[in-house]
Amino acid sequence: MVIAALISVGSVLAGCSTSSTSSGTTTTPSVTQGKPVPSSGCKKPVAASVTDQRNELTVADTTRWYLLTTPAPSTPSATSPKGTTPIPRPVVVDFHGLSEGATLHSVTAQFGQLGQKDGFIAVYPNGTGTPVQWDVSPTQTPNPDIEFVQALLTSLESNYCVDISRVYASGLSDGAFMVSLLACEMSTRFAAIGAVAGLQLPNPCHPSRKVPLISFHGTQDPILYFNGGIGYGVLNKALGANYSAGDSAPTTTTLPPDLTGKGVPATVQAWAVKDGCSRKFTDKKISSEVIQRTYSCPPNVDIVFYIVLGGGHSWPGSAFSKSVSGVTGFTTFQIKATETMWTFFQRFQLPLKTTP
Repeated sequence: MVIAALISVGSVLAGCSTSSTSSGTTTTPSVTQGKPVPSSGCKKPVAASVTDQRNELTVADTTRWYLLTTPAPSTPSATSPKGTTPIPRPVVVDFHGLSEGATLHSVTAQFGQLGQKDGFIAVYPNGTGTPVQWDVSPTQTPNPDIEFVQALLTSLESNYCVDISRVYASGLSDGAFMVSLLACEMSTRFAAIGAVAGLQLPNPCHPSRKVPLISFHGTQDPILYFNGGIGYGVLNKALGANYSAGDSAPTTTTLPPDLTGKGVPATVQAWAVKDGCSRKFTDKKISSEVIQRTYSCPPNVDIVFYIVLGGGHSWPGSAFSKSVSGVTGFTTFQIKATETMWTFFQRFQLPLKTTP
């Protein structure tokens, strides 16, 4: 499953290249102005807020679970007109990394705390296996994790007041692999995706719509190298495993990163092309540790890539990521992935019609 996917991703990242820079970005409003599309759960009594509530689902005779955090019923949402009762809530579904699990990842990303402040629902699904992981094979049919996500969304929309036009997916590492697959397989359910330390372009990938995408990756990531390859030495140390006798490429500390070369930069560019954007990009150094790369894209789609100079295999702005820097490397606090993704997500909405 994920180990095979890591090998595949390492090969893909190592085999791509990019082109020169240019100016131009989209001008999508900061918050979409389209009316919310209420789910069937909006007809039910509004429940009190919950924090990291564990919910279970049976999918294909297997019990799966996820953590749920909801805002207080009175908490406003920037995407719903004032006076709307109940408020159809946007949803962020956030996927954990390999061996991390939903509980630990909720501490890493903290979308739940932000959702309770900004009025959206945060969901942390849990994978399967030992170590816990996601089935990210694009050729697995049926894919049990895709079925789990579909069932999870259906359950949420039936039991809670959800704006089904504003459902988003984010993930770290193996979770970033998972949201990359969701962009291909469930593009009509997720309005935009965010990937930290693990964006990929699955093959095959046939989305039904162009998917807006925001990504973060450190130039000194010791596990998924910026310019392609996998740091099996660090991966084995983190997991207490032995997936390979050695690294698949020179360690990132021995070579300066190529910001416009193979690996992650090429993968982001490939997504830009897939979304109908220009191959060329604009780089802006927004702080001493962060470069923002943007592309000129069609209306209602955007590709944004944050390059963390010296960054490791970590979630930018996460205190927990910093606490495990001995394994994952440097965590920047000059940008916060959670808040930055949520700002990006709010610009996009699925083209769904409201019920009369």
